[in-house]
Amino acid sequence: MSRFFDFSHLRGDVFGGLTAGVVALPLALAFGEASGAGPIAGVYGAILVGFFAALFGGTPSQISGPTGPMIVVFAGVFASLSGDVTMIFATVILAGVFQILFGVLGFGQYIRLVPYPVVSGFMSGIGCIIIALQLARLFGHEPEGGGTIPALLEVPTAMADPNYSAVGISLLTLAIVFAWPAQWGKYLPSPLVALIVGTLVSMGIDGVPILGAIPTGLPSFIMPSVSGDAFLIMMEAALILAILGAIDSLLTSLVADNMTRTRHDSNRELIGQGVGNMAAGFFGGIPGAGATMRTVVNIRTGGVTKLSGVIHALLLLAVVLVLAPLASQIPHAVLAGILVKVGYDIVDFSYLKRAHKGPRFDLVLMVMVLSLTVFVDLITAVAAGVVIAAIAYVKQVSDAQLALAAGDVDNLSQGLSDREVALLDECGDHLTYFDFGGPLSFGAAADLGHHVRERLSPQHHVALALDFGRVPFMDVSALRAIETIAQDAAHAGKHLFVCGINDAVAQSLDGMGVSDYLPAETRFDTRFEALSAAKEWIFENIPTDDIDRRDDQSKKPITT
Repeated sequence: MSRFFDFSHLRGDVFGGLTAGVVALPLALAFGEASGAGPIAGVYGAILVGFFAALFGGTPSQISGPTGPMIVVFAGVFASLSGDVTMIFATVILAGVFQILFGVLGFGQYIRLVPYPVVSGFMSGIGCIIIALQLARLFGHEPEGGGTIPALLEVPTAMADPNYSAVGISLLTLAIVFAWPAQWGKYLPSPLVALIVGTLVSMGIDGVPILGAIPTGLPSFIMPSVSGDAFLIMMEAALILAILGAIDSLLTSLVADNMTRTRHDSNRELIGQGVGNMAAGFFGGIPGAGATMRTVVNIRTGGVTKLSGVIHALLLLAVVLVLAPLASQIPHAVLAGILVKVGYDIVDFSYLKRAHKGPRFDLVLMVMVLSLTVFVDLITAVAAGVVIAAIAYVKQVSDAQLALAAGDVDNLSQGLSDREVALLDECGDHLTYFDFGGPLSFGAAADLGHHVRERLSPQHHVALALDFGRVPFMDVSALRAIETIAQDAAHAGKHLFVCGINDAVAQSLDGMGVSDYLPAETRFDTRFEALSAAKEWIFENIPTDDIDRRDDQSKKPITT
């Protein structure tokens, strides 16, 4: 037991777990209803994902269960597979397997590298989708078909022919979840208040659509199945669920770290989430991930260790076994109002309010990802966002590296010793010295040869020194750029001097055949040795009168 549980914070964990369970109940019912699998599937998902992710995960205080982003994708899976539960929950199991593989292969550290504008865009897009899917339900109508567009197209019809009883319940629910005082929420969360009050009021009103009969008792085992025709759909959906759940969980883990001053284990957390989602798939629970709001509630009310997550799941299990018949009276409008608040909270308003003051590109990227999320699909949005952000970053790094190569950066002699600066001064404009300054990105490599050619004057520059002292590695693009520079120097009759090549770079140069253009007599271990050799060669091969004119201010050494 000590391997899984730490009882040193038992009181806080019990209180935190119970409070998180109370908060999770209305959300689990709402997410289950929105997914198409039914409210009980939402509760089963909260129980199974919450229990196993807490038991095997790497963030002790995290509470896991159905989340808005996961439900958006799962609802699409439910619709595309025509409600076939054996294939639908097989997809959830596959998603869990993918997450376990992510953790075993150490992908946790890479998933966290998704740029913030991309995360903000798809989270805000998911918030918009959740709200769009509930708008017609606020008026007592059910959208025909799945997806954002059919849900939006149903809104005018719903507004033209509203169920006034459902509208009244919706307005009451929205008023409670948006206006409930924050200090009261510490003791009685607004979704639970809205659930209880909305249900009690609806019992005295005729014509309010309600959930109806809900199964009670323990979940039954579902034997997964795979259809050849639907295999690609299942694999794509499982991958999307796995990636989205991983990102959602690890972002919540970062929030937990900031609150508890601890450090989570990303890869172990992915394994725990994968085990939880596999369990949910085998027993008819909807998939889940780390839930930020429930995690924050757990921590603020004393939850510290994974025992709090287990207690949260056990409370929900007790509710299923005892209170399921009462849940059948919950109106659809109440759950729709709760989900509208969930969607609103997911939208990144804190960034949107300040986005115009930040980099313009980041705002454009965020809006693009948001639009693709809402009107195309999540995997396209994230993939496009990451690729464009990566290209933009490479462009920024490349511009900085090319500015260095072009001599547009001040203090280019910074890092040189006095003796090295003196050697450069003595060589005058006959020597061009290039310090690459760090790893060469493939973006900079494309134009590096061009910039070197621009800096080499046909009349004066007779020697070229390349300093690799701060280049830890090189990719193929950079290697080809160095090959081009060496070839151009040889064709132009410039003498080449190279220094600071480490073993990894040397191996890459040899492997790609670039060493043929950098013979041994041109290579030196240190910068001082290379500059000294360059000075000796210049003084031996350049007329004395030309060297004596080095004091001319127009003929200072080119250092880039």
